[in-house]
Amino acid sequence: MIVIHKLSKSFGSNSVLSDINISFEAGKVYGIIGENGSGKTTLFRCISGLENFEGAISSTFDLLKNHMGFLQTEPFFFSKITGREYLQLFCNARDIKNIDFEKNNVFGLPLDRYAKTYSTGMKKKLALMAILLQKNEVIILDEPFNGVDIQSNMLIVEIIHKLKSLKKTVIISSHIFSTLHDTCDEIHRLKQGVFVEKILKQDFSTFEQKMKEYTIGNKIELLSL
Repeated sequence: MIVIHKLSKSFGSNSVLSDINISFEAGKVYGIIGENGSGKTTLFRCISGLENFEGAISSTFDLLKNHMGFLQTEPFFFSKITGREYLQLFCNARDIKNIDFEKNNVFGLPLDRYAKTYSTGMKKKLALMAILLQKNEVIILDEPFNGVDIQSNMLIVEIIHKLKSLKKTVIISSHIFSTLHDTCDEIHRLKQGVFVEKILKQDFSTFEQKMKEYTIGNKIELLSL
């Protein structure tokens, strides 16, 4: 379990997260939604140890970051590293040996090409593959479906289901509500750095309809198409 207590984060005078209180259990999938700039990525960076913050994050692990894989929206790659070398680097970080990369290459990536030459979607699939090979207990996925082809999106959904069955903790942000609907046990909405709503699975459809009505309203008519 991961417990976040009174977490706040500011950049200078700009408050990005304020008094965040939430817990994440093993074997559950959590969706984090919010408009651009609501603080989702900053929250993920705080949980993964990439940002300093006020408040506390506790867990059942000795050191949370040693059991966590974080798929960033735009993963970083060294300029002269192949896909295969990238995967090996991640395995070395967890002292994982004798991995058959070809067998695990479920996305069909050209592993002997420089990762910098990959498309946006290919880079994301390579980064996801790397954190999965690490056998992490906590997986954070920041917009995992953006820029990825529809077949791979379907595969990622099934991977998330498998992670849940293995009692992993999975935290996802996505602007594609259907993917959250298919994978999450509960969804939490961030607004201007504050959690304002928790939606349980049985209420997903009602929430989606409410969000459509609120977001779209009469805006289509205003376009005079």
